[in-house]
Order: sequence, then structure tokens, then C-alpha cells
Amino acid sequence: MSFDKPHLLGIEELSPPEITTLLDRADIHAEAERGSRDHGQPLKGLTQINMFFENSTRTQASFEIAGKRLGADVMNMAMQTSSVKKGETLIDTALTLNAMHPDLLVVRHPHSGAVKLLADKVNCAVLNAGDGRHEHPTQALLDALTIRRAKGRLHRLNIAICGDIAHSRVARSNILLLGKMENRIRLIGPPTLMPSGVADWGVEVYDNMETGLEGCDVVMMLRLQKERMDGGFIPSEREYYHRYGLDAAKLSVAKDDAIVMHPGPMNRGVEIDGVLADDINRSVIQEQVEMGVAVRMAAMELLAENLRERRAAA
Repeated sequence: MSFDKPHLLGIEELSPPEITTLLDRADIHAEAERGSRDHGQPLKGLTQINMFFENSTRTQASFEIAGKRLGADVMNMAMQTSSVKKGETLIDTALTLNAMHPDLLVVRHPHSGAVKLLADKVNCAVLNAGDGRHEHPTQALLDALTIRRAKGRLHRLNIAICGDIAHSRVARSNILLLGKMENRIRLIGPPTLMPSGVADWGVEVYDNMETGLEGCDVVMMLRLQKERMDGGFIPSEREYYHRYGLDAAKLSVAKDDAIVMHPGPMNRGVEIDGVLADDINRSVIQEQVEMGVAVRMAAMELLAENLRERRAAA
């Protein structure tokens, strides 16, 4: 077992053994969720605060369920009506929270780097639930766990990440994680939705779905991040679906046992054909949601273990 980090702020700071430790622990929780649901209450007596400055149904619900399954006292802060909306700075918010002595702080924020700023100011474990265009580490971990369980391994796979790469923190975290685990990564999408400098990321870049998907083991679709777009990045949704939306015809060039993924929420008929999204023989989208709870349980449990050790040694 190898995981001694005080926070989970991004995939970039994790080593392959640390990633494997997280996934192994999550696997245990995933099996327990499908069976007895007996997780041993390792967070009993600890307080978990969820601070979501951006709306998120899946991620917030997943963290809340994960904390409660492990026995934590969970509080969701309504950031839309918080003092931040009245002009309080993020640092003042951190100092206020610190005075409440939380143990686990889960933060989603629209600005890159905001979660690290909070982590530097509080005396508890901080988990990044997504910050700007920077990272979304638990999403990449749950995607990795889903792939590992479906394919039996997490290395030397051909993995295509398709769509709005430029605005996606999910894409960034997945590229980092899958690259660390020695996979061949292909990015597919229109040039307008590719980040600058992508050629230096150690990935293959395609602007044609059929060419990029050929021989792939995993096809990961991304949501169009319209809320982060400030211009005409695509001609129309109809044209986008015609060229870059995943359907059975485009998927046919991938391997026969290729799996289809999407972090949600999906825009059916824009990024992916609805029938394909629901195909239990190809789609693992519902498994991704399920693995999200397991991964977040594992991350909070490991961070709590480290937190208790540091406090005992202080």
C-alpha cells in the first residue's frame, strides 16, 4: 500500500503506485456496495464539508453518499447563498472553515487553482471535486477503475478521448492518469476544441472520428462545455453530431469489445447516440456512476488515515 498524501488535489501529483493503491481500495468498496454494504465506518467521528461553488448533481451526491456510507458527519454548504456571494474572499472563507475544525473538505470551484489555495490555508484533508479547466481527479480515478474492471487491466490499452478537449478538466485528468499507466491515448475532435500545445502532451491527435477510433479498446466521449465557451467553436449541434457524435457506424471501426464511456451529463443526439449510450453490451456509463461512490470512499478513507497519523504524531 502506498498513499501518503495529505490532500487529493490532482492526478499530476500522484505516482502509478499511489493510483493503484487508490483503485485497489476502491475495488474493495465497490464489491462491498454490491454485497453487504459493510464498510466498517472508518470515518466515524469525522466531519466532512462539501463546498460546491459550481452546481453538480452527480459529483456532490456521490461524495455525500460516500461520506455517509463510511460513517462521517456530512454537511453540504449552500455556496449560492454563502458569504462568498456577499463579497467574502476565498481565504476568509478558508479561515472561517478552519475555525470549525472540519476533517475532510470537498471543494468544486470555477477557477483553476482555487482548491489548492484553500488546501494551503486549512488544517484538514482537501479533495478537489473539479477546479476550472485544471483537474477533476476523482472523475479520472473512477474512469480508471471502470476501465480496469471491464478490461482486466489498466495498461497498454488504446484509449480515445473524444469531443471538447479544450474546456475539459476531465480530459486533462484522464490524460495524466492514463499516460502514467502506460496507455496509448488518442484525442479526437475539431481543431477548435483542441487546447493549444496539445502536440506536446504525448498523445495522438485526430480530427476524424473513423480514423481516430480504429482499433481502440476504450472510447470516452466528453460533454460540450457550453458554459465555458465564449465564441463559435462548432457550426451547429447537428453538424457536430454528424462529424463527432458517437454512433454505431463510427464505433464499428473500434475493437469488437470496445467499451463506451461518458462522464455525464450526456447530451443525447449531440455527443452520443441515445441507443448506444443505453447498450449494456458496449456502454459502461452507469458503471462509471457506480464506481464514483467507491472511488470517493477510497480517497476519503486513505486521506483520513493519513490525517489521523499526522495528528497523532503532532
